[in-house]
Amino acid sequence: MLNLFSSRPKNVKNEILSGLTVALALVPEAIAFAFVAGVSPVIGLYSAFFIGLTAALCGGRPGMISGATGAMAVVVVSLVALHGLEYLFPAVILCGLIQGMVGTARLGVLIRMVPHSVMLGFVNGLAIVICMAQFGSFKTISPLGNLETIQGPALWIMIALTSLTMAIIWLLPKITKAVPASLVAILVVSVLGVALNAKLPKSYAATNQKNVVMNVGDMLVTNSKLTTVRVIKEGSPAAEHAALLEEAITTPDSQESSIRAGLPMPFFLQYALPPMNLETLWIILPFSVVLAAVGLIESLMTLTLIDEITETQGSSNRECLGQGAANLLCGFFGGMGGCAMIGQSLINVESGGRGRLSGAFAACSLLTFILFFSSWIEMIPMAALVGVMFMVVIGTFEWASLKLYRKVPTTDFLVMCIVTLYTAIMHDLASAVIIGVIVSSLAFAFKHAKHVNAETRHNERGDKIYQLHGPLFFASTTQFKEIFDPKNDPDCVIVDFYFTKVYDHSALEAIHSVAQRYSQVGKTLHLTHLSQECREMLQNAQELISFQISDEPQHHVSTDRFTSVESTAV
Repeated sequence: MLNLFSSRPKNVKNEILSGLTVALALVPEAIAFAFVAGVSPVIGLYSAFFIGLTAALCGGRPGMISGATGAMAVVVVSLVALHGLEYLFPAVILCGLIQGMVGTARLGVLIRMVPHSVMLGFVNGLAIVICMAQFGSFKTISPLGNLETIQGPALWIMIALTSLTMAIIWLLPKITKAVPASLVAILVVSVLGVALNAKLPKSYAATNQKNVVMNVGDMLVTNSKLTTVRVIKEGSPAAEHAALLEEAITTPDSQESSIRAGLPMPFFLQYALPPMNLETLWIILPFSVVLAAVGLIESLMTLTLIDEITETQGSSNRECLGQGAANLLCGFFGGMGGCAMIGQSLINVESGGRGRLSGAFAACSLLTFILFFSSWIEMIPMAALVGVMFMVVIGTFEWASLKLYRKVPTTDFLVMCIVTLYTAIMHDLASAVIIGVIVSSLAFAFKHAKHVNAETRHNERGDKIYQLHGPLFFASTTQFKEIFDPKNDPDCVIVDFYFTKVYDHSALEAIHSVAQRYSQVGKTLHLTHLSQECREMLQNAQELISFQISDEPQHHVSTDRFTSVESTAV
């Protein structure tokens, strides 16, 4: 990763300025994800506030930013479309309870099962997704209500301001690190955008369908109207289509193009309640389970990434509890739920945020914007936010991973590519991680299935000793069975487990099968040097097996590794 996130000491000034920068970046993300979920932008903004504040104070990773996310919005939109908005908030509350139970059971440590190749694929795929999402900001609305790419001077102004934002973020740290470069870039480009809007002739802006005014000077209005038009075109009846488009384009201060709102209230005071019965529970339970899983996977993956960047250690179990509390509170106050946000977390880390203060201040700043400064926030150019996110993409992508071909095992490189491509194409981070873990696990099992072998010899009593090497589990049982030769072996055969272990039921069945083969020819099988764990497993399965466990293995074979007289390796 590029050295954009070098370690910096924590201090109050950096925390506050970093939190302010993150708050500015949270606004367009929360609104965009709210429209993806099919809910009001105010719901997305309040979700970002409750999730961000609670996770910052209670979560297991200081400096990590949480809020409304696209991964959870994809699940929410299905619930809202199928059953209505009133079922959303109980589902989010149940999601929080499930996440809390995962944290209480201390299952957050399962994130250690994610291989580094999956982490690389996750990071690279996410960088591509963030990059692709920014190109939607280069579109505008045609007179017929169609979405089209801006052209002419508007496009060049947009590109110039985006490039200026990126240049400031790159160059300013080389001069001074007294203030976050991202915040300075947003302020400078916002002033330029407002100045450009003031100087552009109104007739020019009107004849170009507000390409310049909307895309240069009005961040929220542009983004909200574009998303509103997209939703209308996909879901509205034909008879209502034209009227809705006209209203979406021409209404200057509609709900879809404003973030002004009052203080949040409990959801049951704002929306209709679903029936409180088992039927409602069975409706929301599948969605809540998926929301909880997606939220925890994305949060714990982000936690691991921030751990690596900051060279500190977060608590995965506490993060599960913090995310659960955040979603519980968010659902109670009518939010759509959320989880950790890798893009905003990287902005926070890059800007100097290392403690809980930066996340808490970002959430409180977001609430302040909603209550008091919405008109100012709506003037931030999209170009400024796009430039910030492009720099996040550059810092997120693991450029060194492009050189890993033939330098790491082929399966690891393929896993990284699979996770990257699936994330970039499907935009589903949770599923990409699960697929990566499954493929890595299968590759590991297949590789170690070939490593079972045995050294053989005869002791002074004439008994044949098989000293096993390699793990005995479901994938290696076939190789294990082929090692033995019941027909030609002596009457007493000893299997020495000094260098191996029995791991699962498949291994027990394999031993039982070998013992039966010896029993059929009138011979006896003994097991020696079993670990205490293996001994307990075999004793619990005494009714299922047909071999003897030797209590005095030293009588048959020395604990020292011997030099075999004859060797069998399969």
